[in-house]
Amino acid sequence: MVWLGIIMILVAGLWGWARWFEWHQAFHPSRTVEGDPADAGLVVESVDFVAADGCRLHGWWIPHPEATGSLIYCHGNAGNLTTRIDLAARLHTLPVNLFLFDYRGYGRSKGIPSERGVYQDALAAYEVVRAKHGDMETPPVMVYGASLGGPVAVEVAVRRPVSGLILECTFTSSRELGRHWFPRLPVSAISRYQFDALAKIGSVKAPVLIAHSPEDQLIPYALGRRLYDAAPEPKQFVDLQGGHDEAGWNQSPEYWPVLEAFVREHFQG
Repeated sequence: MVWLGIIMILVAGLWGWARWFEWHQAFHPSRTVEGDPADAGLVVESVDFVAADGCRLHGWWIPHPEATGSLIYCHGNAGNLTTRIDLAARLHTLPVNLFLFDYRGYGRSKGIPSERGVYQDALAAYEVVRAKHGDMETPPVMVYGASLGGPVAVEVAVRRPVSGLILECTFTSSRELGRHWFPRLPVSAISRYQFDALAKIGSVKAPVLIAHSPEDQLIPYALGRRLYDAAPEPKQFVDLQGGHDEAGWNQSPEYWPVLEAFVREHFQG
């Protein structure tokens, strides 16, 4: 009986460690202010809003005088709004309003991040933008997700009407990504997170643009291709250049024209 008790304690300890490790792999929230959007020439409206479960959130609304629609940006698992000022400035050159927000636990948003929580946060962000369009039933809104923000953006695109879905350097599911990195561990058995974009993307009823780099050292390129294969038409795929944190419009000059054309076409169509 003593040995049984010891084994149970060890198993419980390993289980607890696995949950702790998984959370720290999924989320790297930061509240540190890394910059000022005014330094990039951006005029932002600070927006405080609330998720369905009551969590208080924060975002930036960046209007454009010639906007044909609005773009919601779902960021990755690290940093916060202030680490994405350069991206916001570049996106602001497009004729779209921007809404960038922090998940719970990031930046000025309260709470602790979780899979369910960040989905609720993104859906609340959508409602902020819908209200900016006068609560139109089908507002001209696109959702753009990078890395961890990919499955979050897919969740919004499945549950709300959108004009387009943009996914950058993202994955099929967190469990499949976990099996890639830890092939000897029973990831599916011990993981509480799914972030299963692969299971959902087939239900998206909007044009899809997916971009990924063959040089991505964090999220395998093959996962981006699998997600693309599962996406409905119309869809496009763009090969990026550089590693996970470097890939994108700044390292892939061919990406920006495709992104710009996608936004212009599907907001005007």
